[in-house]
Amino acid sequence: MTPSPPKTTSEQTQEIVRVRFDVLPGGVALIPRGELPDTGNLTISKALNDVPGVVVQDFFGGNDQPRIQIRGSGLQQNPVQRGILVLQNGLPLNRADGSYIVGFANPQQAQAIEVYRGYMANRLGATVNGGALNFVSPTGSNAPGVQFSTSGGSFGQINTSGQAGYRQGNVDSLFQFDTSHRDGFRDYNSSDRVNVGGNVGIAISENVKTRIFMGYTKLDFDVAGPLTKSAMYADPRQVFTGPTAVPGGAINPGPNVVRDRPYRDASQFLVGSRTTATFGAHLFDFAAGYTYTDDTFRYPISSGVQTTRGGDFTGLVRYAYNPAAALLPLFETTAQYTIGSADRGYYLNQGGQTGAMFGQNDLSAQTLALFAGFNVPVWHQFTLSPAISYAYATRDNNDLYRLATRPTIAYNPANPTVLLPNGALPTKDTSYARTYNGWSPSIAFSYRPDKLQTFFIAGSRSFEPPTQDDLLATINGTPNTSAGRPNPADPTVAAAVFTTPDLKAQTATTVEGGWRGRADRTSWDAVVYYSWLDNELLSLRDATGASIGAINAGHTTHFGVELGAGVKLTEQWSARLAYTYQDFRFVNDPLRGNNHLAGAPSHLVHAQLQFQATDAWMLQGAVRWSPAKMPVDNMNTLYADPFAVVDLRTEYKINKSFRIFGEVTNLFNKVYASSTLVVDQARPDQAAFLPGDGRGFYAGIKAKF
Repeated sequence: MTPSPPKTTSEQTQEIVRVRFDVLPGGVALIPRGELPDTGNLTISKALNDVPGVVVQDFFGGNDQPRIQIRGSGLQQNPVQRGILVLQNGLPLNRADGSYIVGFANPQQAQAIEVYRGYMANRLGATVNGGALNFVSPTGSNAPGVQFSTSGGSFGQINTSGQAGYRQGNVDSLFQFDTSHRDGFRDYNSSDRVNVGGNVGIAISENVKTRIFMGYTKLDFDVAGPLTKSAMYADPRQVFTGPTAVPGGAINPGPNVVRDRPYRDASQFLVGSRTTATFGAHLFDFAAGYTYTDDTFRYPISSGVQTTRGGDFTGLVRYAYNPAAALLPLFETTAQYTIGSADRGYYLNQGGQTGAMFGQNDLSAQTLALFAGFNVPVWHQFTLSPAISYAYATRDNNDLYRLATRPTIAYNPANPTVLLPNGALPTKDTSYARTYNGWSPSIAFSYRPDKLQTFFIAGSRSFEPPTQDDLLATINGTPNTSAGRPNPADPTVAAAVFTTPDLKAQTATTVEGGWRGRADRTSWDAVVYYSWLDNELLSLRDATGASIGAINAGHTTHFGVELGAGVKLTEQWSARLAYTYQDFRFVNDPLRGNNHLAGAPSHLVHAQLQFQATDAWMLQGAVRWSPAKMPVDNMNTLYADPFAVVDLRTEYKINKSFRIFGEVTNLFNKVYASSTLVVDQARPDQAAFLPGDGRGFYAGIKAKF
């Protein structure tokens, strides 16, 4: 029998991290680079397909803005994202107010993705209910040499990526880049992405190491928008042209994408450093990072064009004490402080062009997160893990708009290319200063009968303050009018342009239990949780998709099951399964009763079967299955249909340096809604459905030297 080759330093490090994840008393997952799919376009949804409890719903395909949520937090937020802490090398991509642009998270450039669900994210400085995603970059030490890949295929897709890692003595460095372009499946659906980054590590001594990293990401993409259900099934490639005027009103409410041409152009620059010092049982970790974000979003006319430009600074200090060299420290504490500001401008969207300014704000925020926790062995294989977190946050807005009136525009609903007379509304100040603070204790009890299994139960509190986009939103727009003009024909109707609700932070009490382990050819990870939420933050939209602002929902409950499993059936056949069950409900709401919260699929299944035909050739089939209808609105009157989509993938290793891959996505060309708008009260004829890509063919080659 040929002995296995010795593990590399990278493999040894990954094994240590994996074992540590195995013993954590909560919902976690580790996805090393080798388990990410070789695909023509590695989006975040494809990267997280096999992680139960993480729900990613594609909006327009490509590198755009999928809706991503963990345990329902941030469920109804899109395109503005919150509810999850998104990190790169342990420093946040989120802005200081908690908002983030999901497209800046790039699995293509990750050596591993760490997933923390629920209270497990508190130790990372999270002040959210959902959890955290940490994208860990490769280094010159664990990824030496040169790698390059290129791929392309259907819908005008072209991708290139590469990296070069180097180590000499006590210094290592790595440079990465990737680009992608798609014309898109739909008629108005192009997207482009450019990302460059790198890091340099210096071993100052045997005990002290420093790493400096930086990166730049630029995204721009067309926002193809929703369709009515009938239009989606008739032709999923089309884009919507707005409601149809009929005697007595209008039918088929929704945005006029053809006229308004919604579009996003966003970029982020990131620079940071992390220094780790280990002295016996003591570990000190110091990190600092800065991001500058430039975001222009051309919404449909009801919200206009928003520009947001500003920077955010994060400082982090962590200490851990581990006298027994156990997998988890006996004690650890973290302090993270983030502060940032941004200039935001609001402009009219006039036929897809930037029109007159109607608002200007100076937004600032700061968030302080403190954490302290223990992992105390109490008896044989039992561990008690109490912890407490504290969060303090401010959200300030200084209204800089000085004109006496705010302009409005409108198009004739019967002829939506014809402008009606312009209007103007008296300016009302939108300034505010809000402060939030809260404690989040937790306690967990875990049992390890052997080195391959962990059982745990846990109870926790969580705290999540609103973002600036929750606290400041345009309102009273329609598919044919700008904000503040609910009646197109009458520009003098008095209506607010903005709403600044006095929102409370949302909090939750959660109980959960789980069991993960490995045995022979099988591995599994199962978690069940139940959360009681107070003041859940919901971003509401009307039947046309126009914003009507955010609210605190009062009492809601989130119940879920997160199940992952893998099995090696034979030496050649293996299978994997990720199953997520979600039951999120209002509790005795005056308007919504005990309805399901909109936008949450109740069942999601991702199953994969792989055949390793030879050492060089692999075949893989996967199905994404949503077996139950999903409510589009909180009133539970309109639903997205169940669907199942089958993908096929193959890979062939030519030699040690080259391999080729190919895939067919949506093999049976299924027409389905990959996501929907989330509205409060829907109409059967409204445009709320976002079609997934049709059948696509992709191929590529990867080289490694």
